[in-house]
This record gives sequence, structure tokens and C-alpha cells, in this order.
Amino acid sequence: MSQITIPQSPPVPTAVADIMQPPVTTVERYDHVAAAAYLMKHAGTRALMADGKDVNEVRIHDVMTNRPTAITPATSIRDAAGVMISSHFQHLPVVGDNGLAGVVDIDDVCRALLTEGQDDKP
Repeated sequence: MSQITIPQSPPVPTAVADIMQPPVTTVERYDHVAAAAYLMKHAGTRALMADGKDVNEVRIHDVMTNRPTAITPATSIRDAAGVMISSHFQHLPVVGDNGLAGVVDIDDVCRALLTEGQDDKP
């Protein structure tokens, strides 16, 4: 009798650590927004604030969130989604024991939540 091997689907992510992106670019609060935009473009990130001001005159501290809400790598994806929805955030910093561990993006959170119940489907 031959055995049939059924490929297992990858595990469903349950914590932010499973879906977060590593921190790619950092800037200082008094840097120009134009410099941040340049760095982000070349790093391929999407977290850029565009508010119609002259990017050569605006500084990071003018557009940054002063006290950002941070989560830990162990934060559940559902809890991260709740924070993002209630605070209208597209990105959240993930802070571990050694400081900034990564960034979680709303797209990654949504993708993880959409695949959450798919293991139960035939």
C-alpha cells in the first residue's frame, strides 16, 4: 500500500513577532523630511507622511508622533489590529528587551488575520 503525503500548510501566525518587518531606516527628529523621504524610497518602505508642506523646510519632529504606541514581539496579532484601528495607525513599532525590534504594518496584520481561520477549511 502506498502512502499519500499531504503537504502541511505553514503555521498561522499568532504573534506580532511572526509578521513584523525589521526596522529599515531611522532618522533623527530634527532631520529634514526630504532626507527621510529619500532614505525611505531607497529602502523600499511605505511609511511616509505627506502633508502638502515643503519637504525641504519641514523637520521630522514637525510631523512625527511624539509618544508612539509600541507593542512587544509577543503581542497577539488581534491585539495589534485593535491598537491600529483604535488609534488610526498604519504602522506600529515593536519594542523588545534590546530596543526597537521591528515594525508591523497594517497590511501584514490584515493578511495574517485573513489566513487565521483557513486551516479549518477543507
